[in-house]
Amino acid sequence: MENLTVRTADAQDLGAVLRFWSAAAENANRPPDSHAALAALHLRDPDALILAVDGAGIAGTVVAGWDGWRCHLYRLAVDPARRRSGIGRTLIAAAEQRFRALGGTRADAMVLDDNEGAHAIWAASGYRRQPEWSRWVKTL
Repeated sequence: MENLTVRTADAQDLGAVLRFWSAAAENANRPPDSHAALAALHLRDPDALILAVDGAGIAGTVVAGWDGWRCHLYRLAVDPARRRSGIGRTLIAAAEQRFRALGGTRADAMVLDDNEGAHAIWAASGYRRQPEWSRWVKTL
């Protein structure tokens, strides 16, 4: 991780992020991401998409969404060949720093129940599953 830089995404990064997610992110049980949707996120909140990059390109991503009331984490993804090297933990810490600067007091992470490979990073970062809540979704 010595040459790793954590930064917000530029508009020019969006295509590379989508390609990265197709290989590194959990994509089951969800509609595919589109360039238009990612561009809309970037236009609305240009600091929400946080990247870990180095000379080889994107090593990891997280979306740190702030709606003015709550802090939401999405699309934590790390290059499969580089997992368990601290990149995910670094991205979560950057997202939490953003939230604190915005006045956020509690963050939640969207993690699929069957994505057990991701559960460890969230638990190691102090997040706990909230069994009394269920997420209700509708595709629009």
